[in-house]
Amino acid sequence: MNCEVMINILMLLLERKKATASELASRYGVSVRSVYRYVDELCVCGVPIDVERGRYGGLKIADTYKLPTGYFTRDEYAATLNALDAMISQVGDENLKKARRKLESRQKVDRKNLSVCGNVIVDGGNWGDGKKFTEKMKICEQAVNECRSLHIDYYSREGEHSKRFIDPYLLIYKQNVWYVYAFCHTKLQFRTFKIGRIKSATFSEKTFTRQEINRDEIDLNFFYTRDELVDVTFKIAPAYLSDAEDWLGIDALEQTEDGFKAQVRLPNDDCLVNKILGYGGAVQVVSPQSLKEKLKDAAKKIAAAYDA
Repeated sequence: MNCEVMINILMLLLERKKATASELASRYGVSVRSVYRYVDELCVCGVPIDVERGRYGGLKIADTYKLPTGYFTRDEYAATLNALDAMISQVGDENLKKARRKLESRQKVDRKNLSVCGNVIVDGGNWGDGKKFTEKMKICEQAVNECRSLHIDYYSREGEHSKRFIDPYLLIYKQNVWYVYAFCHTKLQFRTFKIGRIKSATFSEKTFTRQEINRDEIDLNFFYTRDELVDVTFKIAPAYLSDAEDWLGIDALEQTEDGFKAQVRLPNDDCLVNKILGYGGAVQVVSPQSLKEKLKDAAKKIAAAYDA
């Protein structure tokens, strides 16, 4: 039995109070018989669901039924509201705002047992970019919700500038960076665009019909194949621990007798070399040898440029 479907049925009945079995079956991709099985299980768990017969009948949950106070713990309420605040600050989705208001109203009912405050802000933009990034985020989010095509000016990692016509399907948040997953009419295939690399985004006059996509098949290694990644071991000076944590992630670092070390898999490109050089020797490569040689060559070129 799919517990997620059963919970979704419960939540929908709590919101709308009544729905038909065929409607629920179509919504969640199961048979009508399965819907009644899920309803039976909910009834066994103490949820009062009645079956009304007739033309305007359906599955109805009692008006007096509420989720128990312990459904969300204090910490769960806080985490959920904070996460919604963070998302709303970026995308401004009306459905997210409605969901937050509903949770907050429930929290006020339980105020004797719960107290929460919004204390998380997500800002995917660069330092000093003002509201430009948020504006692009809102445009992309609206395009996803309303199936509206966009014209974008895009700069690739290699610095190539192109004008694209895209149909945005999803917003993706990974490693503190926002992306939009879209069908690109220029390349005639789905692509992932980093929103921070979009110079401008404007709505076109066209809308699109959403294709069926399998989210599990979306490649989240956006720009790198396995062959383009390298396993690196670093030795890190204690004074640069905070900087290394920001870059590599706190879970990747391990304390040693004379500092810290990290073992991570990173993109094997010039950006990696430049990043390591930026630490001025405080982050040293232990392995692989090929990366150490790249760093030596780059350091020699820098020294030669200043000797000229």
